[in-house]
Amino acid sequence: MASGYSAKRGVMSSVPERIRILTVDDHPLLREGIAALVNAESDMKLVAEASNGEEAIEQFRLHRPDVTLMDLQMPAMNGIEAVTRIRAEFPDARIIVLTTYTGDVQALRALKAGARAYILKGHVHRELLEAIRAVHAGKKRIPPDVAAELADHAAENELSSREIEVLRLIASGNANKLIADQLSISEETVKSHVTNILSKLGANDRTHAVTIGLRRGIIDLRIP
Repeated sequence: MASGYSAKRGVMSSVPERIRILTVDDHPLLREGIAALVNAESDMKLVAEASNGEEAIEQFRLHRPDVTLMDLQMPAMNGIEAVTRIRAEFPDARIIVLTTYTGDVQALRALKAGARAYILKGHVHRELLEAIRAVHAGKKRIPPDVAAELADHAAENELSSREIEVLRLIASGNANKLIADQLSISEETVKSHVTNILSKLGANDRTHAVTIGLRRGIIDLRIP
């Protein structure tokens, strides 16, 4: 398949065009590992790197890669927002999300934002190259364990944005009164949100709800 974004055209060649790749991650060692993995392939070439979502958008505009490898948790701008922004400007962009999170909510957010594949970083060495070729060919890839998580929770009610805010504040150790003050709502309203959170997540108590929220990727404790 011909490269989707290559600017150089018009010259017939028997040598297939290499898949041009942008990698986005805030960990230099991971970027180096991916660069070595990709550049060792005869049909791939790493054309640019970025360490956060803002840089990713800039590098995408500059290089128009065929496939972008995007981390989710990054400073300045996270991967979900970067995927959304890139896809809004370049609807044909083909993006693979690389993450340490198996949670169904993170995966669903990434796919809704326009990602074509979702790969766990622990599986990069055995799955990444095949996923790059598949996504470049117009296919999608989701790991079986992530797909199973998505299926398990498909019929459940999602937490509202306000409920996610409350859960995040609970995870930070805030009591109901402090949460009410921070969100400028009544303590009774906070209690109502907590009740809904426990019900929707099937949690026994606040601590259990936080554990479920972290595991599923509804919230994270990383400081932006």
